[in-house]
Amino acid sequence: MSEGGKKPAKGQALAPVPPDFDEQTYLRLNPDVLVAVAEGKFRSGREHYEHYGRAEGRLAFTPGGLPRDRVIITARPGQADAAPRVPAGAIDAVQLSASGGLYVIGWVNDALDRLDAIELYVAGWSMAFSAAGLARTRRPDAEKALGLQQPHAIGFWGFLYAGQRLMPGKCNLVMRLKSGAELAVIVSIEPMEDLALRGIVLQQLASGHYPGPSYFNAVAAIEAGIGEQLVDFSRMLTRRAVSAPYIERFHQPGRALSGSVIVCLFGKPDYLILQQALLARQAGAGDYEYIYVCNSPELAERLQKDARIAHLTHGLDITLILLPENAGFAAANNLAASHARTDRLLLLNPDVFPKAAGEMARHLELVASAPPAQTRLLGAALYYDDGALMHAGMYFEADRCPGFAMARREDLTLLRVEHYGKGAPAEDAALLRPRFVPAITGAFMSIARDWFETLDGFSEDYIFGHYEDADLCLRSLEAGQPAFQSDLRFYHLEGKGGARQSQHEGGAAVNRWLFNLRWGALAARALMGPSPSHEALQGDPA
Repeated sequence: MSEGGKKPAKGQALAPVPPDFDEQTYLRLNPDVLVAVAEGKFRSGREHYEHYGRAEGRLAFTPGGLPRDRVIITARPGQADAAPRVPAGAIDAVQLSASGGLYVIGWVNDALDRLDAIELYVAGWSMAFSAAGLARTRRPDAEKALGLQQPHAIGFWGFLYAGQRLMPGKCNLVMRLKSGAELAVIVSIEPMEDLALRGIVLQQLASGHYPGPSYFNAVAAIEAGIGEQLVDFSRMLTRRAVSAPYIERFHQPGRALSGSVIVCLFGKPDYLILQQALLARQAGAGDYEYIYVCNSPELAERLQKDARIAHLTHGLDITLILLPENAGFAAANNLAASHARTDRLLLLNPDVFPKAAGEMARHLELVASAPPAQTRLLGAALYYDDGALMHAGMYFEADRCPGFAMARREDLTLLRVEHYGKGAPAEDAALLRPRFVPAITGAFMSIARDWFETLDGFSEDYIFGHYEDADLCLRSLEAGQPAFQSDLRFYHLEGKGGARQSQHEGGAAVNRWLFNLRWGALAARALMGPSPSHEALQGDPA
């Protein structure tokens, strides 16, 4: 019999010896047999396999290449097959969208035996979530039911974008732990619309109870894989949203134009009428065309009426672009820019208005007279409605969280975008002097069209809107053109231009991760020197 093994039962039917039995592999998988052959107890590994190995259930082949970082049981000679304890756990939902977005959420008690993978087996397809790529959350309800003495993130959720249509149905889902213990459950996969699933996942990202500081937790939860999957999924939805826009123009024939004002609307239709009424009183208002692109399809009928009324009332050229879905700030502005009829793009938030009567005309005069380096990418001073300074350019700071348990690295560092002079008096000379700055806000961004196209516009990888303006400015800086902060002055009713929902907070968390992935290392090196709020980019504006 085998060293420490068991005799085959009398009359036991054994599997035939594989015709391509690999002696070297069998000995590698069974080192006790290798020793026995070396000591002369068996003439070969094959002899051992024929007499004992088959009965013991020993592996004769490496199972599809030895998996990394996992123990594979090749045999249990000399002992009963004692399976590891089945863990406690549950699946809350498995949801699948029409374009292949797959979301799973549940919990498993892996406080002592860590989760290794979540495996799904469905008729026609299967996949596995690696535990390292799952977001882990606290589940106080399950912790209480289990009577856990120490808090532990037993909750999990994961997301994958397959990029193809998968059929829903009954699913055999296996929660597999490091020891090999597993909990198998049968669940029904719930079919979802793409947009609805994105909203659910982003809401979970924003509202999940993650261990650690709230500012860092969501980024740490998605940095191992979910972030990239969400960006790919959202990018597909963005392309679909802008593929077939409805465009209606209200123009005066033969008008010579010098600039194109681009405004992205979301959630609140009132700003089209209000902004048109205030801009029409500006000197030089007729030198612009006004392109309104709407990310809220439910506002379409109202905006068509308002655009027609505004054009008849004020006589300004208006182009209305209506999208069937929310494409986000970046894609909507890129689409509007492609329909502009001038070489100067002025991107405004819907809640941005001139602070003085001549600002719109002064903007065009500045573009025509100042050196190109100062006008290629141009910002303005923005004010709160109480007159306090809100924005005079942007800079970056770094927040560090050493030893954050949920991070995939020892120290998690996140860039933070800050405004120069936020809350300062309205006439702060040092902050209002024209100068180069690291970045300007997309709430007021004047840019030469050819430069905008050279930079490929805003990156559409950012979900909904957040950080894409800073990203554009850093790409411009990397290409040799820093943003220039002018002394143009506008009001910005910050946060009042559209209703912000929890899924937008989730999108902002994805964008924070993406922005730091792209620019964190570069900006962190720059931040090792003097603070940018003091010396950097504050020199001679020429």
